[in-house]
Amino acid sequence: MGRIKHLVAILGVMAGLALSAPAFAIFVEERLPNAADEARAREIAEDIRCLVCQNQSIMDSNAGLAKDLRAIVREQVAAGKSDDEVREFLVVRYGDWVLLNPPLKTRTLILWASPFVLLVVGGFFMFRFLRRKNDRAETAAAPAPLTAEEQAELDKLLRNEDGGK
Repeated sequence: MGRIKHLVAILGVMAGLALSAPAFAIFVEERLPNAADEARAREIAEDIRCLVCQNQSIMDSNAGLAKDLRAIVREQVAAGKSDDEVREFLVVRYGDWVLLNPPLKTRTLILWASPFVLLVVGGFFMFRFLRRKNDRAETAAAPAPLTAEEQAELDKLLRNEDGGK
């Protein structure tokens, strides 16, 4: 009888977790009456960057600004704007950065080039660091040559040691 109680308790906990999973989903404030327009609005929103979270789309973010941007996208779609017109509206307002995949233009070149520039600069500094470290290790391993005075002193000490035997 004890096993059944444990099994029921475990099943109850699992059911509770399964039913609470939708509570963690992002709540979309309102939907467009036309299912096709709603699907279009969601598709557009997947390509728009949350300006607060920065690496999430506005569909994946629960930030206040993301909610506002979702509402703007829905308003534009409801007004009959094309996908490109909605994106252009947001770009004019917030810049190319609002797009998760910004176009390659002169203005966005820094967005596209910065990862490569940082990789090259980081590689350069890593190379210099490792080279310096290697140079220091070689310098520390090899003793400096003796000066003429030090060599003469060493020879004198060695002769005295040999002669004393």
